Amino acid sequence: MLKTQHARLSVAPMMDWTDRHCRAFHRVLSRQVLLYTEMVTAAALIRGGARHLLDFDTREHPVALQLGGSDPAELAEATRMGVDRGYAEVNLNVGCPSDRVQSGSFGAILMETPVLVADCLRAMADAAGSVPVTMKSRIGVDEQEAEQVLPDLLARMGDAGVRRVQIHARKAWLQGLSPKENRDIPPLDYSLVHAMKARFPELHISINGGIATLDEAVEQLKHVDGVMIGRAAYHDPGNVLLSADSRVFGQPCPQADRVAAAMAMVPHIKAHLADGGKLNQVTRHMLGLFGGLPGARGWRRTLSEGAAKPGAGADVLHAALDHVVTAAA
Repeated sequence: MLKTQHARLSVAPMMDWTDRHCRAFHRVLSRQVLLYTEMVTAAALIRGGARHLLDFDTREHPVALQLGGSDPAELAEATRMGVDRGYAEVNLNVGCPSDRVQSGSFGAILMETPVLVADCLRAMADAAGSVPVTMKSRIGVDEQEAEQVLPDLLARMGDAGVRRVQIHARKAWLQGLSPKENRDIPPLDYSLVHAMKARFPELHISINGGIATLDEAVEQLKHVDGVMIGRAAYHDPGNVLLSADSRVFGQPCPQADRVAAAMAMVPHIKAHLADGGKLNQVTRHMLGLFGGLPGARGWRRTLSEGAAKPGAGADVLHAALDHVVTAAA
């Protein structure tokens, strides 16, 4: 069962990034941080039969399933599937601004129909039983007045029986900005998210967007219940996640240093290779581990070039590590 304390720090769901290998790596760095799947559409599970998208290793726990969709019945069925598979939380995506998501009438565009969002959340919560259902949203879309839209959405969410939300503190501009631009160009409004915590003290509110360091996350925890970090956790996992258990959760860190963290991935790598997988499917998520340290360039080059070669094995990881070990000597 998911403990609310795990939501004090989480790694955001990111398409093409937070797959099972990424989550295995992040779990090596932190035992406490809440991890999320990539967004899985309810339609793919219910109508497409893509149940393999729910696969995960129990060693990833605590791990949450993020769903995309706008049909309450489909989302309820997909939620039941996720609960049966053993996920610790099921999350509704109300924040993704991509064209593909918009065309399916889910993601950030749902912020224009808060009544439908509440219906979806209520159906999911009814289907989830004791497993928590949560929502990830923006503060608004396009010309909406965020100061009006966001509190209305949170009130409806609470009425639907959902008590936890992750808020990306930017608007999503569905017209005129690409998904990439939507991650950077709309201005951040942390103060609005902080105000929502004051207005809805009964809700567990996590803040997301533009938080690049663990220091920034710790500072945000003075104002909200949790922090969700996306790209910084992926690109700079050593700085963001390696000491998170100690600094955020008051628990021992699982790894002594980054070299130990890299070595801890060897069993996962060997098991993946034995199943017919490729080395770079795992190691592409590890390239940023030594960011900013001597030998980091050699680590990245050796790992990215060597892991792509046919038959590449764990020896490539050891060769990449030589660069940082030698540089630190």
